[in-house]
Amino acid sequence: MIVLRDAWRYLTTSSSWTGDNALLDRMAEQLLLTVTALLVAVVVALPLALWLGHVGRGGFLAVNISNVGRAVPTFALLAVLVKLDWPGTGTFGPYGRAGLATLMALVAFALPPLVTNAYVAMREVPAEMREVADGMGMTAWQKFVRVELPLAMPLVVSGVRLALVQVWATATIAALVAGPGLGRIITDSFVRTQYGRGIGAALVVAAVALVLEVLMAGLARLVVPTPVSRGSTNRGRASVEESKVPG
Repeated sequence: MIVLRDAWRYLTTSSSWTGDNALLDRMAEQLLLTVTALLVAVVVALPLALWLGHVGRGGFLAVNISNVGRAVPTFALLAVLVKLDWPGTGTFGPYGRAGLATLMALVAFALPPLVTNAYVAMREVPAEMREVADGMGMTAWQKFVRVELPLAMPLVVSGVRLALVQVWATATIAALVAGPGLGRIITDSFVRTQYGRGIGAALVVAAVALVLEVLMAGLARLVVPTPVSRGSTNRGRASVEESKVPG
């Protein structure tokens, strides 16, 4: 109870949020890490996974990329990267000490859900929809853009949402190599036995994860078209049939 009381006091004190190395500064650093890693992973993973799903090949490659990414602990990968001459522990612009190594580890962590969801989404497009597109004389590119991608979009967006939340929560490991982010507050607090401060920062990480989840869910509703209900489809078919009946 004392720790929770200290955490509440820390979170409700204005000086905890503003100033150098305060919560807002560290939150901005972690958001920068998270968004950058996610964007790089999206650029690398989605085109490859969507193409493999479109051509119906490379399932073994897609699955194994995901399995390897899940099997390798992000912290272990980060520990290896910072020991190498490149990327090492050097400061990388606004990403701080070992910034490049941290970004590479987070990108690798984001790849599995992106690759898996995008590939599976393309393969689950109904075969009859592809046949209809072929019957209409669509080119491969037209079929991909007009038919397959819109139908696959819900699962693709779900993979991006999952990767975003996971990368945000995992970005705290940057503190283990003296990098930026809220993890610095957490680790420094526990080293100094300021447990309330550390718990407070951890609660902020959890709260921001929930906010990101809600924001991505809202974005998904804007990006993904609302499916037409079966009832409205049947009514539409009935009206078409009625229009064909001679008066």
